Amino acid sequence: MRFASLGSGSKGNGTLIEADGETLLIDCGFSVKDTVARLARLGKTPDQLSAVLVTHEHGDHLRGVPALARKYNLPVYITPGTFKAKALGNLPDVRFIEGYQAFELGPFSVQPVAVPHDAREPAQFVVTANQKTLGVLTDLGMITAHVQDSYQDCDALVLEANHDPVMLAYGSYPQSLKQRVGGPWGHLSNQQSAGFLEHFDVARLQQLVIAHISQQNNSLEAAELVLGPVSAGAGQVHYACQDQGFDWLEIH
Repeated sequence: MRFASLGSGSKGNGTLIEADGETLLIDCGFSVKDTVARLARLGKTPDQLSAVLVTHEHGDHLRGVPALARKYNLPVYITPGTFKAKALGNLPDVRFIEGYQAFELGPFSVQPVAVPHDAREPAQFVVTANQKTLGVLTDLGMITAHVQDSYQDCDALVLEANHDPVMLAYGSYPQSLKQRVGGPWGHLSNQQSAGFLEHFDVARLQQLVIAHISQQNNSLEAAELVLGPVSAGAGQVHYACQDQGFDWLEIH
């Protein structure tokens, strides 16, 4: 199994996962034109996608999903709450994720995970194929016991480190948005992500990607300062960016 990113941050997100010739796209926060270009950078075309999985209804994750699904006749896996939260129009093939129940999709076993985020029925995903497991964990305001338990068996992990609390506090966001981002239904800080890794067997991770780093309220240096010490035992550590995401990473 391998995985890559179309881009990671508040301007758009998309994560590709590939195994046995099948490719999943988790979220699509870009226009169809932009998505096609970003896929091409990774050697893919939209007609090679098997399905799109949606985490929640915020534009940086959902914006491009309806048009992409209609143009390329793609099945969309989505919780009923997320589906009802936005007027998505007619989609060619909607498959509801009911009650966060696990499901099979080609070679993939997908476990949706409930997370605390200010969305209608948000889900993150733990995906297994060929006895290897990738966890995708972004867009949540705090680490619950359920979240911590759900990701313990991962061989690779995409983990949000959205903001530095001091940069957020003294930044240009209005106070209401600062409270939302830094609150229990917002986004993980560098310190919260480090706390998650402190209770995780980092040594079993072949790949660790720090993702969804805010361009306004965080920096690569601030994230590395906090996360570097707790991620040192991982096989490879990467930091995703908004413009390029990250290239294909293998899980052996």
